[in-house]
Amino acid sequence: MAIVTDFNELDLNGSYTYADYLKWQFKERLELFRGKIFKMSPAPSRYHQEIGGNLHGIMWNFFSKTSCNLYAAPFDVRLVKTQAHDEKVITVVQPDLCVICDKNKLDDKGCIGAPDLVIEILSPGNSKKEMGIKFDLYEENEVKEYWIVNPTEKSILIYSLQSNKYIGLKPFIEDDNIKSILFPELNFLLADIF
Repeated sequence: MAIVTDFNELDLNGSYTYADYLKWQFKERLELFRGKIFKMSPAPSRYHQEIGGNLHGIMWNFFSKTSCNLYAAPFDVRLVKTQAHDEKVITVVQPDLCVICDKNKLDDKGCIGAPDLVIEILSPGNSKKEMGIKFDLYEENEVKEYWIVNPTEKSILIYSLQSNKYIGLKPFIEDDNIKSILFPELNFLLADIF
């Protein structure tokens, strides 16, 4: 496939790989879920950005003292169970924040394999995608911990991978102190991000 500069040239019902994705040069931001194109929302709202910035600050303060790396979107995460060539990768996501502790999963293009922790912040146009499709993708690919941040409800749902299935904790709400299962020393007041 040649370099594609017009989004409308793509067959939205077609099946694509990461090798195809790398040849796309247009303004629209996309993700690939099992080879299918999913258009990302335009720039997130100001409130979404503020929450993301607050979370990034807290997370950076914590993870800068560890051997793990913290990344913010846009950052390509190629979800595969084993190392694969770009032509074989059919799922590429861009989580709002992700933490990778295994340096072997990092390359110049981003991450290949499951991050240890993924955080997605809901937006009005992406909640079904985050709550449904991405939940399944992260679980299948063994992301150890998955947070879903809901700005409208001022809450966070945390899912921890146990025996290849996500187990959800009770929702954390605005006045709660949130604590990671995977990184127990990572804890903060939810009010600090909303």
